[in-house]
Amino acid sequence: MEPIKMNQHKELSSQIDAGVKAAVQEAIEKHRQLGQSISIWRDGKVVTLTAEQISQIQVKAPVSKN
Repeated sequence: MEPIKMNQHKELSSQIDAGVKAAVQEAIEKHRQLGQSISIWRDGKVVTLTAEQISQIQVKAPVSKN
């Protein structure tokens, strides 16, 4: 098996990162739609958000789809 070149590694890393972000965004949206809370890390503490509060974090951190 041939080693991965640096530019290939960066591209693969970018694709993995985008996939993980999209999956997390989908999971958050599913929780919001089902009226379920989520817990996030904010300012050094775990904070639980209600379904109504979830839309606030989605506006702050949109996920770009490539």
